[in-house]
Amino acid sequence: MGSVLEIEVKGSKHAEEVSGSEAIVRCLLEENTEVIFGYPGGAIMPTYDALYDYEDRLKHVLVRHEQGAVHAAQGYARTTGRVGVCIATSGPGATNLITGIADAMIDSTPLVCITGQVGSNLLGTDAFQETDVIGISMPVTKWNVQVTCAEDIPETIARAFYIAKQGRPGPVLVDITKDAQFDSMEWKYQKCTGFRSYLPIPNMDLNAIEIAARLFNMSKKPLVLVGQGVTLSGAESELEIFLNRTGMPAACTLLGLSALRYDHPQYTGMLGMHGNYAPNKLTNQADLIFAIGMRFDDRVTGDLSRYAKNAKIVHLDIDPSEIDKNVKTDVALIGDAKAILTTLIKKSNKNQHKKWLEQFRQLQLTEYQRVIQEDLFPRTDQLSMGEVIFLLSGMQKDCILVTDVGQHQMVASRYFEFKAKRSYITSGGLGTMGFALPAAIGAQIGNREKMIVAIIGDGGFQMTIQELGTIAQEKIPVKMIVLNNGFLGMVRQWQELFYDKRYAQTKMHNPDFIQIAKGYGIKGKQVSKREDLSNTLITMLQHDGPFLLEVKVKKEDNIFPMIPTGASVDEIRLN
Repeated sequence: MGSVLEIEVKGSKHAEEVSGSEAIVRCLLEENTEVIFGYPGGAIMPTYDALYDYEDRLKHVLVRHEQGAVHAAQGYARTTGRVGVCIATSGPGATNLITGIADAMIDSTPLVCITGQVGSNLLGTDAFQETDVIGISMPVTKWNVQVTCAEDIPETIARAFYIAKQGRPGPVLVDITKDAQFDSMEWKYQKCTGFRSYLPIPNMDLNAIEIAARLFNMSKKPLVLVGQGVTLSGAESELEIFLNRTGMPAACTLLGLSALRYDHPQYTGMLGMHGNYAPNKLTNQADLIFAIGMRFDDRVTGDLSRYAKNAKIVHLDIDPSEIDKNVKTDVALIGDAKAILTTLIKKSNKNQHKKWLEQFRQLQLTEYQRVIQEDLFPRTDQLSMGEVIFLLSGMQKDCILVTDVGQHQMVASRYFEFKAKRSYITSGGLGTMGFALPAAIGAQIGNREKMIVAIIGDGGFQMTIQELGTIAQEKIPVKMIVLNNGFLGMVRQWQELFYDKRYAQTKMHNPDFIQIAKGYGIKGKQVSKREDLSNTLITMLQHDGPFLLEVKVKKEDNIFPMIPTGASVDEIRLN
């Protein structure tokens, strides 16, 4: 049974009566919520009033825009493995959450988003700040629900936390009318441990595991594709044991980065459109693909009609809907990655694939080495994004890196040497510019003892730049590096390569970022010369508090390798 708070009244015990708004706060505490990110408004005001009495037990972070709240909750969830919580009012408050909710849905991030709503008697009347957030959010939530009665609040929130976290994680939205927040109810709470029709972790198919193990033992050129599912299931150790035993080379998706340490001898790099050369080039030579917790996104596969045609496909995923969705599977392993890998380790033969691994190393040392040399050790006076990331990585391998979306994201993904698990946070499937700054806030609050470094482009920075106010108010010691090339860099690159250099609306007229940070009371410095970069990075990393470092980098620089749209993965370009 859940907790029931009771009080004595004339010698007899009665269940305590609380308002719906206080019930919301108590529910969050029952779920061991430490922090919520939000922005107040009319329809959620009763809940904010209730929060006032619980400030010593439940931290609230006041963001500057509701999109900042949901991205901060994502950063918290992705780095801690816990459910992130955000809260907003009705109408524009609720709709401002939608981008982040969609981002969380496609990237499998557990969130509980609570929105206020107009009174139930006003639903459907186009009342002030009324929006059908249930209809709007339905395609981008794992579950959503509207609550109109106070007594339904505890059970609904309990179920929301369960659904958000169990199985394949995802965002849940709970919309609560204003009268439900005002009304009284008998307080009781019971955590949700399951309910009919929802099986979050499918039963393990031992026969399929036997077949997969036989394929592993027979293969000559296997390749393991590591997705975020490894991180979500906490299977990093099992993955490493499996690789050590089978000798298979492994590559990571964008969100799979940091599930396998960068210096593992069988790690071959990142997959995808701007990933490492060797794993992309050799995918179509593999005779077996073992995909773990990844969904064969188009950025990874390129042209599906020419993807891995020589390979048997073994796909391990907790979500049955991902099986055969994009790539036809020979063996489906549906379930938790940690449990299935544990069983596979026992059934797989000890093996080595030295000649196959050597092919990856040789590709790394040939043409691709020229690209690396140009990125990390440019011969021009202008700084490159790659050398900034590589220098940072050498100084601070133990930090959690949070990136925005664009050229800097791809450079950081390739050149930062990830050593610790859950140390890379980025927007993957949705590619949301403006993600990094608020996500870094959530990551820092969830990991007070760790250093958080946000890598951001000048375009993405201005999409959520107002969250500098949150950083200043909360004294959040996040380190921010803005790689400023004066362009929307990734779009400009495509315009150069595929649109005859017709740079339509990609040149940025930027403000003085350091002065803006100074206006918030945040220290900062701008660097444009190579001889100043190292010492300034050290100054930033050693600073006790938030710090903004703006690095002026080469304006018209391209990110290679690159798989053009519609090309096969082995048609990856180096120039």
